[in-house]
Amino acid sequence: MKSTLIFFLVFQLSASVCAQTISCSPQNRKAVEEKIQEIKGFSFDQAGEELVAIGKTFIGTPYVAQTLETGSDESLVIDLEGLDCTTFVENVLAFGIIGKNPHPNFDEFVKALEKIRYRDGKLRGYASRLHYFTEWVRDNEKKGLVKDITAALGGTEISKELNFMTDHRSLYPAMKEEKTYQEMITVEESTKKQSLCVLSPEMLKENEAMLASGDIIALATSIEGLDVTHTGFAIRIPDNRIHLLHASSKGAVEISELPLVDYLKNIKKNVGVIVARPVF
Repeated sequence: MKSTLIFFLVFQLSASVCAQTISCSPQNRKAVEEKIQEIKGFSFDQAGEELVAIGKTFIGTPYVAQTLETGSDESLVIDLEGLDCTTFVENVLAFGIIGKNPHPNFDEFVKALEKIRYRDGKLRGYASRLHYFTEWVRDNEKKGLVKDITAALGGTEISKELNFMTDHRSLYPAMKEEKTYQEMITVEESTKKQSLCVLSPEMLKENEAMLASGDIIALATSIEGLDVTHTGFAIRIPDNRIHLLHASSKGAVEISELPLVDYLKNIKKNVGVIVARPVF
């Protein structure tokens, strides 16, 4: 593992922020502060347009999987040097939120990231992280940050039990601890009360014009026990088609070469998308 990806600085936030242990290297703190300065001059009428502009500043940032899996003790991981698809979306959204403040700073970024990443906006251990993206959407909709517009685009409700994590316990080091494992069972049980709404590839093609740059796109899957396999931002480029701005597992943050409709054809077991529109 590259040294830049090792979290060796653990500290408590200043008194202006609720006390919380975070994991962040000095390089990553500097990267956050530099990013704040870089986007200070951004000004857009729509939240989605601003998020796309922020997201584009990350193009070329290496893709790194499982950057949040740091051990049994959950901490708020801040890492801009290596992103997976979810941390890319979360970090861009956090920068978008603090961009509304007159004097954005590192502490404000930390608060925004915790609010986005954890259930009810509070880090209370591993199981409080919004691991399943459909719950991520629902929770951030309650916080007033996004609105699930999948149904409005022609999506269809489906019933699906989410239990991939506990059924594949060995893939998640934190769940070696029985307490954490049982907490995740409780989380998964709670999702049974919620149906999923998915926009099929056919309806996506029909209603592509209704998508806007900055919409959060989550790729729904037929994999048993799992809801989403990938996520990113919709971006309308000069061909007037919606493409995907995302942290690609092929290597880095990029804009998909193919329009989203065609990109999905190459994703195994994809059954469509879930769409959440930023509204902050």
